[in-house]
Amino acid sequence: MWTKFEILKTITDGGMVVIIRSSDTEDAYQIAKAAIKGGAKALEITFSVPNALTAIKRLTEEYSKTGIVIGAGTVLTSEDAAAAVLAGAQLLVSPNLNPKMIEFANNYQIVTISGALTPTEIFNSIQAGADIVKIFPADLFGSNYVKTLNGPLPQAALVPTGGVTPENVGEWLSAGCVAVGVGSYITKAHSNDGDYQKVTQAAKVFVAAIKQARQQFNKY
Repeated sequence: MWTKFEILKTITDGGMVVIIRSSDTEDAYQIAKAAIKGGAKALEITFSVPNALTAIKRLTEEYSKTGIVIGAGTVLTSEDAAAAVLAGAQLLVSPNLNPKMIEFANNYQIVTISGALTPTEIFNSIQAGADIVKIFPADLFGSNYVKTLNGPLPQAALVPTGGVTPENVGEWLSAGCVAVGVGSYITKAHSNDGDYQKVTQAAKVFVAAIKQARQQFNKY
């Protein structure tokens, strides 16, 4: 069994969590496999995917021993959290602060990412025991918002979600984010023709952009 430290290190070293939403279970599964092939190290299958637990279980069975973090997203209740963990999820992500989900996860040493926006919500998430706080919707405020938050809340491990692209990912990382949440840029890359190789390529582009951004600001 992975330790929380190892899972958190995988997320932060990789620099992104791929958020998979789809109206089809098999499509979600194939998107995940294609993204992993492109270099993604951490993914969440949202509960909005039909039979999400089936996809989580399949992916966990295939990748749990390969250093890939498979998680569940849009976890709204402690019951959802329990079902996801039983299916093998190593990461639980919620769009809002859900203390009961966090409490359950911490009892079983499962990593949590809790959604928040305001300083109060961020602080309350930390106080509840969340490992990482997801800033959502990040695209409404921009990376300067994170820089401002880092003043009074430097202890917060922040992951922006919404509007993050290869072109602006450097702005978010240099602002102090530990990683970023990535959705449609990768997960919808195949939507026009069903070619999952485009998902793989999009993931490669994002991985390269994160690596380049980190190399750039680490020079200074």
